[in-house]
Amino acid sequence: MEYQAAVNVLFDLGRFPPGTGVASTRALLGHLGDPHEDLPVVQVAGSNGKGSTARMVERVLREAGLDVGLYTSPHLDDVRERIRVNGRPVTKARVVEFVEDCRDYLDRRAAANESPTFFEALTALAIREFDRQAVDVAVLEVGIGGRYDATSVCDPVASAVTSVTLEHADLLGDTVTEIAHDKAHVAPADAPLVTATDGEALEAIRVVANGVVRVGADGGADVVAEHRGRDGLEAVVDLAGPDWHVGTRLPLLGDHQSLNAGVAAALCRQVGAATGTEVTERHLERGLRNAHWPGRFEVMGRDPLVVLDSAHNPGSAERVTETLGSFEYDALRLVVGAMADKDHAGMAAAFPHADRVYTCRPGLDRAETPEALAVAFEDHADAVTVVGDVNGALDAALAESAPDDAVVVTGSLFTVAEARRRWSRVQERKRIPDVGTASAVLADADVPAEAVEELATEGVHRTLRVRVAAGRAGTLRAEALAVDVAPAVSGVEPPTEDLVDTVLSGTLGAFGRLAARLEGRGDGLARLGTDIRRALGLEAGSAGSGRGYPWEEGTAVMGILNVTPDSFHDGGEYDTVEAATRRAERMVDAGADVLDVGGESTRPGAEPVPVEEEIERVVPVIEAIADMDALVSVDTRKAAVARAALDAGADILNDVSGLEDPEMRLVAAERDVPVVVMHSINAPVDPGTEVEYDDVVEDTIDRLVERVLLAEKAGLDRSQIIVDPGLGFGKTARENFELLDRLGEFEALGCPVLVGHSHKSMFDLVGYEDDERLPATVAATALAAERGADIVRVHDVPENVAAVRTVEAARDPDGI
Repeated sequence: MEYQAAVNVLFDLGRFPPGTGVASTRALLGHLGDPHEDLPVVQVAGSNGKGSTARMVERVLREAGLDVGLYTSPHLDDVRERIRVNGRPVTKARVVEFVEDCRDYLDRRAAANESPTFFEALTALAIREFDRQAVDVAVLEVGIGGRYDATSVCDPVASAVTSVTLEHADLLGDTVTEIAHDKAHVAPADAPLVTATDGEALEAIRVVANGVVRVGADGGADVVAEHRGRDGLEAVVDLAGPDWHVGTRLPLLGDHQSLNAGVAAALCRQVGAATGTEVTERHLERGLRNAHWPGRFEVMGRDPLVVLDSAHNPGSAERVTETLGSFEYDALRLVVGAMADKDHAGMAAAFPHADRVYTCRPGLDRAETPEALAVAFEDHADAVTVVGDVNGALDAALAESAPDDAVVVTGSLFTVAEARRRWSRVQERKRIPDVGTASAVLADADVPAEAVEELATEGVHRTLRVRVAAGRAGTLRAEALAVDVAPAVSGVEPPTEDLVDTVLSGTLGAFGRLAARLEGRGDGLARLGTDIRRALGLEAGSAGSGRGYPWEEGTAVMGILNVTPDSFHDGGEYDTVEAATRRAERMVDAGADVLDVGGESTRPGAEPVPVEEEIERVVPVIEAIADMDALVSVDTRKAAVARAALDAGADILNDVSGLEDPEMRLVAAERDVPVVVMHSINAPVDPGTEVEYDDVVEDTIDRLVERVLLAEKAGLDRSQIIVDPGLGFGKTARENFELLDRLGEFEALGCPVLVGHSHKSMFDLVGYEDDERLPATVAATALAAERGADIVRVHDVPENVAAVRTVEAARDPDGI
């Protein structure tokens, strides 16, 4: 079964909950062998904040060393986002396997008019995947209510109800008391329920739960969660329990997030007690600070202030108003798109009075019309403008805003998802030398097999893979055909707001015509026209260039200077200042553009080095070489080491963990220096780590998108954010070579690309082992330079400089 057929089976299931409680989910799991029975689970229910809280719990428990599954809903772009293990989404292969194993069962249940719903099937898929990967704990966000939610098929070791407001009255009850009573049924049998509710909701929860841990801002709470204001784009919070205290910062802004953090902290401590895991204050501090969650008061720009928040009811709208009040701005412009079944009047009254509201409609049938929303907001803004689509509304708001204004996109997660693609969507330029490669690209985009055979021969020239909302894929296909661009659309048939892949092939001229047609449209495809021009180099110049970095003029060579006793290739050779300085001089004389100083090995199995020791290793060397005719980079995962290195004269930060230290991106932005962001599963690498990819290149790019956005939101532009595919970090030798061959696809991120391949074990695949890998390294350098690498990181500078210069001479003999 192909992926598009498998996922379409799931999308065809009903969307509304049945009246049989968890029986349907339990029966489906029974068919699968009851994978839920021994699975340690944390259940998070609530009217608002449950997704953020679930993410916080997952991130803290991973910080404590556990393997953690996370199940959330809804998704922004791709249904597989809902199911993650250690941050990685479920693969397409596992979705196919699940549907194949369930197809006969689903057909039999459908024949009896007892088919599971979409959410019940996704819940079963999540639980099965968590069991298959043997996670230590699974964090499940409840869908609706608690008592009859599909996630309640599990017996949790810890649970929470974050908040209770009037919602889903047709299913849960007409009063806060009734709704709280329903949600409280997630309570574990052997532990108290954690909650941030109060008043009548709290009293209703006490009736059901076996004890309560109350989180609040008052001193009488069991866990006191105090919001101490905002520092930049982080909230400063203070959390305290009976025998513990944590002061930290949250990337999720708003007073309410401090309560969510308190709930998460209490849950994590319960999980630690239940699983025999030590969850320290340090784990809480760092895990909470790394709990990024898209679309929850997410600041995407500063001049003007641009905020994305998925507020979809009056309570969450009030929280947007409170959080926005901590920012200074002149005019406020709201971009609002909401679902038809929401309280539009209540939301309009809860948002701050706006200078202008732009009403729009995300691309799905159950969204409210812009005209109806305009009526709801007419008394809550100086002016209201009706705009058809989300991107058009955002374009209009930005065009009319001054640098000191604020633009807030809100009303629904679906509205936020469409707007967010302005920053997160990438257009992957494919290198298609032959029909076989064209067929593979089409298949990876989930184009049906019969269409692959028909269209593969059309792909052997300029080929671009784009992602568009499913509801607009047909329009894109028609526009492409009108200008002789061959389109191949994914066979996946998700809800209209989800993204699907489309592979476009044609000449540059045809793509130019397509871009013009799309830009002239008044819907969500207009932005795609601009993206196509940028991806194929059809517009002059590039944003953020011209800073004078050596990689702007061609492939730069970064020389490795390890001042460690245990690095895999040259450990112990340059661990004195004198030896390191002589080594640096030789590399600069040989043509190195950058010197990369590292004080901690990231080879497989390497032991972490304490901060103080790492600083003692790198700072004296950086001070000694800072005035040489090359930039100096520091290879470190720790922000404290980065600060010390920059003080000593370093120019670049090289972070193999991909910004796992929450301070690292802020240090880079504060000092206005480039930062290398690497894709890695673990650093140092765990030799036993096995990672399953659908497509190693596309999966790596997808992971790097969010890392790049983190650095960008901190204040860096993309010319300063250098992406590294992370050869050797959680990839097999074959996957490393595929990354090297398809390096050009990383241009879609709009960032310089670094390749670190020197002397790595990947070359065992071609017959070069241990100290015999120099010829293979040089060959890979030439390949990387030819494929568009901006920086190559190597041990042997003279030989690799020669490789780079040879490639550049072949490309432009007169330019050498």
